[in-house]
Amino acid sequence: MIGYVTVGTNNLPRALDFYDALFDSIGGSRILEEERSVAWSFGPAAAAFGVTKPFNGEPASVGNGVMVALSMSSQKNVEAIYKLALTLGATDEGAPGPRGNNFYAAYFRDLDGNKLCAFFMK
Repeated sequence: MIGYVTVGTNNLPRALDFYDALFDSIGGSRILEEERSVAWSFGPAAAAFGVTKPFNGEPASVGNGVMVALSMSSQKNVEAIYKLALTLGATDEGAPGPRGNNFYAAYFRDLDGNKLCAFFMK
């Protein structure tokens, strides 16, 4: 279904430090490295996540209602990546916990304000 998603940044080196640490903690690795952007994936058939300086040269901004959801293998992993994200400088958008039937999630914003969700479905 989804091949990849990207979020914008105004400070690529800072974003790379954040996402390298975040994705390393869940088995992701860089699959693309260019001057303006970098992408990570979790396997050959998995969707990729990229961070990029906008192609048009304008400042990156956060899309209202846009969110990237990261599938985790357990509630414990949701809690761990959320805690790591906050340690790396992310801001809280919703602590780990149940959200409806069979859905456990935590929400945070990266260093540029992009919203991410870490979730586990039972």
